[in-house]
Amino acid sequence: MSDDSSSQRRYDRICATLPVRVSTIEPENDPHTGRPFFRALQETCANVSRGGAFVRTRESLTPGRRVLLELSLPSGAQVETIGRVAWTKRVISPASAEPESGIGIEFLGAASEHFAALEQFLRRDTKPNADDSAER
Repeated sequence: MSDDSSSQRRYDRICATLPVRVSTIEPENDPHTGRPFFRALQETCANVSRGGAFVRTRESLTPGRRVLLELSLPSGAQVETIGRVAWTKRVISPASAEPESGIGIEFLGAASEHFAALEQFLRRDTKPNADDSAER
């Protein structure tokens, strides 16, 4: 039995380096002052599908936390979706190295026009591989 998690995904992912803004929806409490605050991160998406995205970040967001995700597509379209941090990946590396740490975000919902823009982007950037063309 393979432990390849891609076989368990509902949607195929494509590699895509896209600017993304991740904002927390529920406030956190500052451990020093006790005051509530929200996070807003400007990061880079490494891959995306109809069901979610992997966002490179060194910030720690706990699984289950709801976020607003704003993806900037190459066409200039913005995709805004509510998501849930599904998992985190922490890699210890020098600060100068390319960050491999990040968060997997499951899309929970968005306006239909935002999902339509995302699906159009995914269709345009998805190229059939040799296995797909052999079945045609």
